Amino acid sequence: MNSEIKEEIPVHEEFTLCCGVETQVLKCGPWTNLFNDQSANRPKLLIFIIPGNPGFSAFYVPFAKALYSAVNRRFPVWIISHAGHVLAPKDKKILAASDDPNAQEIKDIYGLRGQVEHKVAFLRTHVPKETKLVVIGHSIGSYFALQILKHAPELPKQTTRSSPHRRGADYTRA
Repeated sequence: MNSEIKEEIPVHEEFTLCCGVETQVLKCGPWTNLFNDQSANRPKLLIFIIPGNPGFSAFYVPFAKALYSAVNRRFPVWIISHAGHVLAPKDKKILAASDDPNAQEIKDIYGLRGQVEHKVAFLRTHVPKETKLVVIGHSIGSYFALQILKHAPELPKQTTRSSPHRRGADYTRA
């Protein structure tokens, strides 16, 4: 991939308060708020990357840019940090959480279950229900992705399940 092309891709950095904890979200593409864009250009799909430990989303920016280029800039690519793993610089504004009742504070936000609940709360609050999700996880992020599929069946996603008894994959709508 040509590095000059990657540099032209916009990456928007946000810090949001999710479940009472600062959360960094890096967004590839022009879509920073999927709810406010009511135009026909609003994407029908979001690619959502969950990092491995130590949960720094900036490490995944070159991958996100390459992925964004590979989908011909048609779909946004967002990377979320783990809850509390990236602190906002002092001069950076932290966006307040919405009034979503699903986004309440989590007792053990820094534990495995808490980190899963954190990602689910973020998706419920920031992604419209009609937007399909492609969830990509690296290392522990893969575990979080699987738990999201298990604990949030209402989220619009396309799942791929491989069966040891069949060749290929079985595509089902969750």
